[in-house]
Amino acid sequence: MQQAVIERVAGGLGLDPGVRWFIAPHSMVRGITMTTYSVRSYAGRALAVTVAAWAVAVAAALPASAADQPTRQQLMEDCGSGGGKCTFNEPKLGKAYLGKFRQVSNSLFNCSTSDSTQTMTWEDTVGSTDTLGVSVTAGGKVAGIVDLSITASYGHSWSSTHSDSSSLSMTVKPGEVGWISRAQVMQNVSGTWQTHYDSPKWGHYYWFFEDTITGPAKNGTDGTANAVVVKTRKMTAAEKRSCSDGSRKGHTFVQER
Repeated sequence: MQQAVIERVAGGLGLDPGVRWFIAPHSMVRGITMTTYSVRSYAGRALAVTVAAWAVAVAAALPASAADQPTRQQLMEDCGSGGGKCTFNEPKLGKAYLGKFRQVSNSLFNCSTSDSTQTMTWEDTVGSTDTLGVSVTAGGKVAGIVDLSITASYGHSWSSTHSDSSSLSMTVKPGEVGWISRAQVMQNVSGTWQTHYDSPKWGHYYWFFEDTITGPAKNGTDGTANAVVVKTRKMTAAEKRSCSDGSRKGHTFVQER
């Protein structure tokens, strides 16, 4: 499979896909080097032609020092700063799923002896992270590259963040705490980063590494919908004691999240 990918890349650069490819042990980050060789003779004379002899680094157990290769973070930083010319190749969208619920409103404490009903506002912003857990910043170069790649492959745009807000009525029983939680539709996109340098960096013109970015998807993607719910729980002993403090006694109060 790697050979096929290499040959497709070579063809895209106008190189002869029939050239022999040399595979060398390395790490999950793969580098490609350009070398000039003298090949074949024609009409009795040796002709010097330039061919691409690409040394592709693949996963192996042999260790490599920091001077031998970059980290994924260094390559991503070059993509973000423009220090490298980057593309996100062959993106594949995974099936959408509902993310984890998280609190998106303040908390309502009921220190009274009867049910308390209030309308609470909520707001939520969900971002994207890559395999290393690094945030993919909205409006940045990396997010723009991924969006361009997905748009070209799937015909729709991709966004690294999603924000939403609204209000919801909630009823909290005496001695309980209530809040609003929300879960966002999420989706993974996997692909291979290609970083190209005008001059060799870490010994190579090109570096490749696989990555998966997890981010928000549009509501209804693959039949999955965002969810907003009211959640409640019993007060802790310390929270119950706080209900006897001055203005809180016999009333409800809101605590910021």
